[in-house]
Amino acid sequence: MATTSNKNAMFCYQCSQTPEGGCTRAGVCGKSPDLAALMDTLIFGLKGVAAYAHHAREFGKIDPEVDGFMHEALFATLTNVNFDIESMLGLVLKCGQMNLKAMALLDAAHVERFGNPVPTEVPTGTRAGHAIVVTGHDMLDLEALLKQTEGRGVDVYTHGEMLPAHAYPGLKKYKHLVGNYGGAWWTQKKEFDAWPGAILATTNCILIPKDTYADRLFTCGVAQVAGTVHLKDRDFEPVIRKALQSPALPDRPGGKLVTGFHHTAILGVADKIVAAVKAGKIRHFFLVGGCDTPGMSGNYYREFVKAVPSDCIVLTLACGKYRFNDLDLGTIDGIPRLLDIGQCNNAYSAIQVAGALAEVFKCGVNDLPLTFVLTWFEQKAVAILLTLLALGIKNIRIGPCLPQFVTPNVLGILVEKFGLTPVGDPIKDLEGMLAAKA
Repeated sequence: MATTSNKNAMFCYQCSQTPEGGCTRAGVCGKSPDLAALMDTLIFGLKGVAAYAHHAREFGKIDPEVDGFMHEALFATLTNVNFDIESMLGLVLKCGQMNLKAMALLDAAHVERFGNPVPTEVPTGTRAGHAIVVTGHDMLDLEALLKQTEGRGVDVYTHGEMLPAHAYPGLKKYKHLVGNYGGAWWTQKKEFDAWPGAILATTNCILIPKDTYADRLFTCGVAQVAGTVHLKDRDFEPVIRKALQSPALPDRPGGKLVTGFHHTAILGVADKIVAAVKAGKIRHFFLVGGCDTPGMSGNYYREFVKAVPSDCIVLTLACGKYRFNDLDLGTIDGIPRLLDIGQCNNAYSAIQVAGALAEVFKCGVNDLPLTFVLTWFEQKAVAILLTLLALGIKNIRIGPCLPQFVTPNVLGILVEKFGLTPVGDPIKDLEGMLAAKA
C-alpha cells in the first residue's frame, strides 16, 4: 500500500487522494462504495469457499478449478487491479459457482468415508458418565476422537453443526456417540458453562470462552483460542484425560431431534413426494435455515415455521434449524414435514433435491412450489447465498437483517436481478409466499 511522502497517509490508487483529500478507503476509493461493497462480498464469499475446500482437501479431494479461482478472485481485489463494477459482480457470482463445486467435493468426501446419511433420531438428554462435547464442523476430527475414546469410558456428544454426524453410518456405529447437547453456536457460552465435561472445538463458530470452562476447552485444526490447549495431529489424549478427570454427567432424560435427510434419503422417497404433490396433499416446500443470528430477531424463523400450513413441508439445514427443530410438525403420507438436511455445506443436498423435483415436473426451479427463507450471519452463509444467486434462484427471503457491507445500490441490483427480499413479519411473509406460488 503506497503512502504520500509528507503525511504518511494511506493513498488511494483510484482517485489519487489521501483520506484528508476526500477518500475514505485506501486502495478502494471511498467515492465508489458500491465497488467496495462488491469486493467485500467477494472476500467474504471466498472465506466460505475456502472453508469447504479445506475440509474436502483433508479427505484428499481437490478441484484445481476451485483453487485457481481463489487465486484469480483474490488477485482481483488487489489495489490498482480491478475498478469495474460489472466485472466485479461477475466474479461475485462466479464465487457462488465455485462454492457449489467445493460443497459437491465435500459431500462426496463425507459419503465415501462415512456412507450415505440416513434419517436418525438423536437424544438430547445425557446419560451418566464422563463425556466430551464436540462443536464445529469437522467430521474427520470427530471420527478420530471416537476411535481414541472407544472402550475408555468416555461418551461423546455433538453440539451445533456437528448434529448431522449421527446420521452417517460410519460414525453412528460408535455406541459411545450418544447424543446432542445444546444448540446454535452463539448459545455456547451458557451451554458450555453448564457442561461439566471436556469440550473440543474443531473449526469456526467458537467463541472466546468464559473463565469457568476455559480449562476444559480444547481446540484443533484451524480453530485456536488464546489461553486454551491446542491439539495437533488429531492426538486427542489431553481432552480425553480432562474428560476422565472432570465430574461425570448426570443421567438426565431429554427430547429427540431428527437429522439425516441427505438428498439421497429424500430422493429415495421421491415417488411418494411427487405423488403427494400431484394429489394436492403437499402444497409447498420451504427451505428455512442457514447460520443462526444471535438475539430475539432470530425468533422470526420459529414463528414462521410454526405458522406453515399442515400441507407444506419444511426443509432445513445449518444451525438456524435450532430455532425450531424441536417442533413436532407431523407427517404427510408418512413423509416428515420437517426434514433436516444437515450442515451448512449440505445446501448442496437442497440444491440436488430442487433440481430433481424440477426435472420430474418439467419446469425450472423458480417454477416449483418452493421458497428459500434464509438466516445468515457469517462467511459460509455469504458463499451459499452467492451459490443460489449464481444458479439463478429468485425471490429468496433473507434476514433477520441485511449485511452492512451491502450498499443500497448493490442491494438494488440484487433485488432487480434476483428478487432478493429482506424478511419482515413472519405471518405476512408466509401469506405472500403462498399467494405468489398459488
